[in-house]
Amino acid sequence: MAQKVLDAQPFSRLVRTRITRFGDGAATLEIDIREELHQQNGFLHGGVLAYAADNSITFAAGTTLGPAVLTSGFSIQYVRPATGAKLIARATVAHSGRRQAVVRCELLTVSGVASGGSAVDAEVLCAIAQGTVLSTA
Repeated sequence: MAQKVLDAQPFSRLVRTRITRFGDGAATLEIDIREELHQQNGFLHGGVLAYAADNSITFAAGTTLGPAVLTSGFSIQYVRPATGAKLIARATVAHSGRRQAVVRCELLTVSGVASGGSAVDAEVLCAIAQGTVLSTA
């Protein structure tokens, strides 16, 4: 059901976002990093990172508040340029009340290839976000 909701968002379809975890106060989104998602220096565009943070935060909050939710606000801190094969946005609810949830999100990249050429899935932190989500029900 969560993937169906995600697929209903035209921008999510454009970016080709997948939801790989949903439930129990958490949500994880994944995006394959492609050239058309880069900025001029060859890094993943910050707007894609912000989109992934916003959506994963909202989906995680929806697991505690219900499906009728909207992001009230969020902040993001970029800690290093995002490079690699895949972006992972992993959000967890830090606090949830009746009408509001506060959610933290780590944004990580996975290179997919080690320096020696062998496959590896080492995660590298590239940004941290926190947001507040409100129930609209």
